[in-house]
Amino acid sequence: MWRSGGVGWDGDRPVLRWWGGRTSPLGYGRPLAFRAVGGRACAGARGNPCPVAAAVPGRSTGGLCPACTRLDRAHSVAADTFTDDPRPYRVYLAWFGPGTVKAGITGEHRGSARLLEQGAVAFCWLGRGPLMAARRTEEVLRRALGVPDRVPYERKRLLRPGLPDAGARAAELGELHARALAVGGWSETLEALPFVPYDHGDAFGLAGLPPLDGTVTGLVDGGVVTGRLIAAAGPDLHLSDPAGRHLVLDGRLLGGWGLERGGDDAWSVPIGAVPGEGSGGSEQEGLF
Repeated sequence: MWRSGGVGWDGDRPVLRWWGGRTSPLGYGRPLAFRAVGGRACAGARGNPCPVAAAVPGRSTGGLCPACTRLDRAHSVAADTFTDDPRPYRVYLAWFGPGTVKAGITGEHRGSARLLEQGAVAFCWLGRGPLMAARRTEEVLRRALGVPDRVPYERKRLLRPGLPDAGARAAELGELHARALAVGGWSETLEALPFVPYDHGDAFGLAGLPPLDGTVTGLVDGGVVTGRLIAAAGPDLHLSDPAGRHLVLDGRLLGGWGLERGGDDAWSVPIGAVPGEGSGGSEQEGLF
C-alpha cells in the first residue's frame, strides 16, 4: 500500500507526495480519482517513524499524533526553539487577495518554496540577514504596516476566484514595500532588498477559477474522491467533481492515508459548506 505524504511543490509544479520520498506530478485539466484505504497513520516526526504507529483522526490537518507533533516542534524556528541557525533568512510580504497581505520570514536556502507552500499568489522580498534580526524586523514591519503574520486558509480559498490581474497584485505589494522601507531602524541590522514582484497565478492555475461550492472536511476509510484538477495553491487542490461543483481538498488531509487508484465510483467523502466572509477558520501551522 502506498501512503500519502500530502501535497507538495516541485519547483512551480504541484505533486502528490508519498511516504519514502516518491512524488507523483499533478496536472491541471487532468482527472484525479482515488480511494482512501487502510486507515490513517501518523507519519512520524523529523524523518523518524511514529514509535507507536498511532492512528490519526481523518479531520486532522497536522497528520501527526500528539507525541510526534511535540517532537516535530521541539527543534523548530517557528516555535522559537531553534534560534541559533547561522544561515541567512529573508523577510517577505505575501499577497493572497485584495487587502490580504501578510509578513513572514523564511530561510534564504529555501528560495520561494515557502511562498508556494502557503499559497501566496504574489510576493516580494523586504530584507535579508541573521535569523533573530529577521524575526525582529518581521514584527516591526508587521505592526507598522498593519498586516498579520498568518492568514486563515478559508479566507485564502474564498479570495482565489475573481482575483485582479498580476499588475494590480504587484501594485499593492509595491505600495507596501515602499512603506516598509520608510519605517526607520530595521535596515541597520538587516539588508533591505529592492522591490521585485513575483507572481504564482500561472503556477497555481488560478485564471478563470469559478466560485467555490464546498470543501472536503476529511477523508474516510473507503471514501472516494473523483474529479478533474483545475488549480492548486499551497496544500489545496481545486477540483471540478462529476456534478460540476468546484470543491477544495486540503492536501494536508491526505497525509497518512493509503491511496488506491479510483474507478468510476461516485464521490463519497464529506463536504462542508463554504464559510462566510469574515470567518476565522484554521490558520497555517508554520511560518517557515
